Amino acid sequence: MVFISLARFAGEGQGEGVPVSVKLRNRARSLRRDQTDAEGKLWTRLRTRQLCGLKFRRQHPIGPYVADFCCVERGLVVELDGGQHATQAEADQRRSTYLEQRGYRVLRFWDNEVLVSPDAVLEQIVWVLNNPHPGPLPRRARVEKESS
Repeated sequence: MVFISLARFAGEGQGEGVPVSVKLRNRARSLRRDQTDAEGKLWTRLRTRQLCGLKFRRQHPIGPYVADFCCVERGLVVELDGGQHATQAEADQRRSTYLEQRGYRVLRFWDNEVLVSPDAVLEQIVWVLNNPHPGPLPRRARVEKESS
């Protein structure tokens, strides 16, 4: 499964500067420590600016959520979904909507995709990184839209 949400492209990294609760920060640390096999495999290819020279963060808190991988500079969140996500599509959609409203684009992959064909997953991530949203709203228009 590949789900690409083409919400507003944000280089500003909206969502940054929002206070992160101690509980959420500890949850993110725990998720980094106890990563899944798929997360570990993808992280080895995203870390240390290996992909397009861009910095990715793993288990990065954004508002009430912790994004699996986030490139703040390009406003991209990459989520890996295990089998439990098949039954929580509504929750995943709410999460994606929240992130999109803060200017992030969201890419979703099944864990199995990362484990079986990591190069194909990376190619899709690179494509999105190199192809910004076709019609991003100017920052002022986005802020006005969120206010209404």
